Amino acid sequence: MFLKTQQDESLVEVLDLKQLFDPFAVRVLGRLHAGEELQEAELILKRDLLFPSGESLPVCWLDPSYGKR
Repeated sequence: MFLKTQQDESLVEVLDLKQLFDPFAVRVLGRLHAGEELQEAELILKRDLLFPSGESLPVCWLDPSYGKR
């Protein structure tokens, strides 16, 4: 799945979807797609990511207490 960063709107390929959907995971393993060379995978804060359309990630992916209110 591809998302983008809020800072410079670079594309990020999310390599571990389970981390993305887990509200207890603060970071997700991803690879930036910037430049011509394949970048190394790194942990990226989920709160810094958006869908390519510019929409925020669902709160249920970010907040472990979502639904317990």
